[in-house]
Amino acid sequence: MASAVARELTADLRGFKEVQRLAYACAEEVAARLRPGVTEREAARMQREWLRERGVRDWFHLPFAWFGDRTAFVGFRVPLQFFPTGRRLEPGMPFILDMAPVHRGFTADIGYAGCLGPHPLHDRLLADLREHRELILREVRERRSLREIYEEVDRLMARQGHENRHRAYPFGVIAHKVGRVRERRWSPQVLGFGTQALRGLASDALRGHREGWSPLWSPHRFSDHPPAPGLWAVEPHLGFRGVGAKFEELLVVTDSRDPEESAFWLDDDLPHVRRRQEERAA
Repeated sequence: MASAVARELTADLRGFKEVQRLAYACAEEVAARLRPGVTEREAARMQREWLRERGVRDWFHLPFAWFGDRTAFVGFRVPLQFFPTGRRLEPGMPFILDMAPVHRGFTADIGYAGCLGPHPLHDRLLADLREHRELILREVRERRSLREIYEEVDRLMARQGHENRHRAYPFGVIAHKVGRVRERRWSPQVLGFGTQALRGLASDALRGHREGWSPLWSPHRFSDHPPAPGLWAVEPHLGFRGVGAKFEELLVVTDSRDPEESAFWLDDDLPHVRRRQEERAA
């Protein structure tokens, strides 16, 4: 029988799945509209406008866009370098669109990697990311600690010949928890992050500190515990010779004793998953 935590999560999963699909639909449509000369700021604005036209009024964070070697965070040293710039897209250049809308109180955080034209190296990165999706799910179901899984992801990247680029994120996180957000008529942002969502993450951090867990999945000691039940936005990010690629999607973790119910990806009908299914079919 499903646990109380599993039942509570199940009641909300449709809402989280809907906003995640909305975000990925935005990424696919904006990616299709990208042309040479478009700047990162323009691509970020295109995402914001597309989502606002469909009712999004709040954010975990506002949309990002990274072009060229910025997809691999080359030279990134301070958080302000993550924000969109005037970098212009060129033919054959990789790009990443990243957005975290809140819609009807449900949060998503997604990452979409693409390229403006053929790019064999970028294709290889996308193919290698598939192993990380499988590895992460398998190890979460085995109740390994977040820190141990992080280290396994690092080792897999090293075997593939890639660099770990999610280490460039604040605290080096590969994932963070997300949850419900109370709907308000006016939802301000601070440095591009929604105050409501940040308040929820801070609340999780305080509660987790008391109970011995963290809402941040990092290589540090505070992540040395199995994943807490809830939804985790997971984003393994590979880099190689100035080219970066990642996916980001929601992983559901419960306290069920059934391995398949204890952890699962929220949705298998996403662009990077469909791409693999299509390649297998071919």
